[in-house]
Order: sequence, then C-alpha cells, then structure tokens
Amino acid sequence: MTMKSRGAGAAGLALAVLALAVGAAPAVAETATIGATDADLVSVTLDGDAMSLRIRDAGQVARDVPGYDPAEVVLGPDGGLAGRVPARSALAFLGPAGQPVWSLSAGDTKFPTLDTTGVPLGAVTEDMVTLRLRSVEGPGNFTAYQLSGLEGATALFGSGTNLPRSLRLPAATRTDGVVWAFDAAGDYRLTLTVSADLRSGKAASAEATYRVRVPEIVPAGQVLPSAAQPPRPGSQPDTAALAPTVAEVRPTATPKPLAAPMAPAAAKTGTTTETGAQQVIADGHVDMGPQLSGADWTIRIKDDRTSPAVWRETADVVLRIKDNAKITVPAGADFLGPQGDSVWLLPQSQQSGIVWPGWNTQHESVVSGIKGDVTWTLKGVDGPGRFALFLTGSFGEADVLFDSATSFPQQLAVPLNTHAHGNWAFSKPGLYRLAVQMSGTTTAGQAVTDTKTLTIAVGDSTDPSGGFGSGSGSGDDGQDQGGTGPLPRTGAGWVLLAGTVGVVLVVAGALLVLLARRRAGTNQEGS
Repeated sequence: MTMKSRGAGAAGLALAVLALAVGAAPAVAETATIGATDADLVSVTLDGDAMSLRIRDAGQVARDVPGYDPAEVVLGPDGGLAGRVPARSALAFLGPAGQPVWSLSAGDTKFPTLDTTGVPLGAVTEDMVTLRLRSVEGPGNFTAYQLSGLEGATALFGSGTNLPRSLRLPAATRTDGVVWAFDAAGDYRLTLTVSADLRSGKAASAEATYRVRVPEIVPAGQVLPSAAQPPRPGSQPDTAALAPTVAEVRPTATPKPLAAPMAPAAAKTGTTTETGAQQVIADGHVDMGPQLSGADWTIRIKDDRTSPAVWRETADVVLRIKDNAKITVPAGADFLGPQGDSVWLLPQSQQSGIVWPGWNTQHESVVSGIKGDVTWTLKGVDGPGRFALFLTGSFGEADVLFDSATSFPQQLAVPLNTHAHGNWAFSKPGLYRLAVQMSGTTTAGQAVTDTKTLTIAVGDSTDPSGGFGSGSGSGDDGQDQGGTGPLPRTGAGWVLLAGTVGVVLVVAGALLVLLARRRAGTNQEGS
C-alpha cells in the first residue's frame, strides 16, 4: 500500500451540520465541526411504537442524548483517509488491487459505529433490528465493513456487486468500529431504513438519507496533476497493484498521541470498585485505566461483563487467551514473527468467545482532575515469547504501539476521555506479565503515577490460576511490590542479560573443574 496510517487523533472527521430554514432557502449555511471518533453514524431508538434513525457525535454518545437528523448533516470531506485496495483477498470486496479508496475514518482506531442501545431488550421480536441500504446515489460504490486483526475483514452492506444490502443488528448493542468506504470522489446520498417487529405484533420502522461529500482521493505518494496540466481525456489513474506493507513503527521515549477526542466530555460510568474477588476473564469486554481519588492515582481493570461495570484490582484479574484466538502470521507482519508461525491474537474488534481488552482515560475523576495527556508506559515484559500491541487501519495496515523485542521503556500518550482497542499478540503459550505504568498531572499541577502488572495466560495448556497475586502493588520503578524484584523482559535487553549470566556460569564451572583436578593431583603426590 502507498497509504501511511495516520493516528486517530491526527485529524477529526468533519461533519458539517447545516442550519436549514423552514419554508425558505437559508441565506447563510451555519456549520459546526464534530468528530467521527466514537460517533454513532447510525443510532436507532425505539420510543413506544415509534422508531427513529439519528447521528450522534462522541459527546452525545457520552451524555446518552439524541443526536442529529441525518438530513441536517453532511459527512466529509475533511479528515477522511485515502488509500489503495491492498492485494489481499480479505478486502477484495472494495475493488481491484490498487484501486484508490476514501474512508470515513480519522486513522487506525476509533472508527464510527452502529448503535441500537436505544432499542430495549424484549421490545422487538428476537431482539433484532434490520438495517437496510435502500438506495445509493453517487459517482461510485459505497461499502461498509469491519476489520479484524491483520487479515480479517467483513463486508456488512454496500452498493457494489455481490455485496449484501441489509444487516441484522442485535438490540441494545453498539457494534465495533465500521469503515464507510467510497471509491470515487463526489456527492453521495445513502438512504437507510431500519425496521423491527414489536412484541405487540405491530411493525416499527424509520428511514433517513445520509449525505456524504467525498474529496479527490489522493493516496499517500500520489500527486494530483496541476491546474495547468489537466489529465488527458480518457486517461486512467495509476492503479498498479501494490503489495500490502506493515508499518513497523517502534515506540520511543517520546509519547505518541492516540485517539484524541474533539471535546473531553466526561463519560458516565455507573460503576463500582471491587477488591479481593479473583477473576479469570476469557470472554467479554474489559479496559485498563486509571482512577484519581484525592492524590491517590491507581490503575485498575474495568470489567464490562456486568451492568453496571466493576473496576477491579489488577492483582485480582488474569486475562485468558484460549487456543481459539490462535492465527498464522501472514506475510509482511515480521513484528509478529516469521511467516507461517502461530501467534495468539486478541483482535482490535470484538469477537465472541475471545476476551476484548482495551484502555481508557474516561473515569470522571480523570477527565475532571487531570490536565493534558495520560502517558502509558510499558516498562517490561516477563513471558515465554514476544508480545506486541498494534492498531489496524482502514485498509488493514498495522501501526505497532508496543513490542517486547525492542528496548524499554516504551511510551504512548493517551488523551483524556479516550476509549481505544488494539490487537494484542503473543508468540508462545504461557504466562505473561506486563509492567504497565500510567502517569499524569493533576489540575493542581501535581504529578501522579502508578505501576501495575497486567497478567495474561496464553493457550489452553496454561493454568491461569498461577497468575494471581503478582503485581498488586504500586511504584515508579517497575518492580513487583510482592517482593519478586524487577520485572524480567522478553526484549533484547533481557536476551543480553541472559547471555551474560550464561557466560559467567560457564566460566565459573570451568574454574571449579580446574580447581578440583589440581586438588586431586596434590592428593596423589602426597600419598
């Protein structure tokens, strides 16, 4: 691919909200800019027998309030992402390899979603809502799809050949991120309908037309002709198939911003904190994030498997990755290991039967009590294999955030009110302990930091109970406060240390053998 992934916080997707006068054309179009980060582009609500279809930005999602009428919103053109269809069969539904494509996303995470949380469970038959693409008016094809890992992609609905036109969504659910992609510049009108059969026997439905303005699609590395030299009539753009590449971006000591929200509205938590209840979590949604209480700053695990969610101590939680999460390393993903090797992967998008860990800075105490970014530092990794955390972009490329094969510490800047997910990869089965630190500055100017151990049991053959109890303390030095000392690493520094210790042991053994032989010779001479 020629497109290089951009961080989700680098550019927000602009949604132009048009002020429409009633009964007359507006003299001036008043616009407001909102972000696509965590936006519900399709938000379905059921009020009695009436169903509605809206668009909600991140602030409206956080406050759980109704959004915009899609007829009053233009999506794009600023802040989208241009690229080319990679030479991978998983994304072949977008068109031929090399075809320029533009997506409604701001980078490699925080994609827009489909939302049915406004439809209560038990209100519709089978607790399912049908979303249908009724029509598409525009110069090209439209496709909505989801990504999973490096090679997984699923077309949800679209206007292209052989693409589905409808999708069944579970009620009271918000989907994982959805990419909206277009293969030609211009204005589009997408008419969507939602419908469901009510328990009362009646039918409910709603319809809305979405307007999308796609700019000239300019993948990275491609230069548009100047106005003085327009393209010749009938000429075709360069669509040479390019092999997909994996951007091996190594974390450095300089924090890198991730998923900056447009406006830091405090998210509603409705949660409790629980200690002492050991939990092996092998399925469902969890997040790692800090909490602030006075001057006490603590990293905990937010367990979203129950409602309300429960914040748990890291020492009480072991994340378990079963063998159903094992995949084969594809070509170009050298940071995961040699092609064809096995790797256990927790994907960026949620999958049934696999734990879905993320990270967040959304606790109200953090949003209101911290200024600036929260710095997430990986201080070390103890485990039998390699660990990597990376993001998958709109067109399947990877952006590596953490990698245990490189030197520590590694840092990432996380803006306030962020909720993000990535791909967590482990090269071998066994117990892994990640020394994670989160630091920030309070609104009063006080520096706060906490270091904890995140424990992951990889593989069906690994006993997760052996992971409890370690890393329960806090500190600034990456040490396990249970008394086991500094956390070992699987990176180059750990390999060098292990090699040095081995050399010392060999030399010491040789000296002992030599000393024993000399003593034996002395004894023989004396006798």
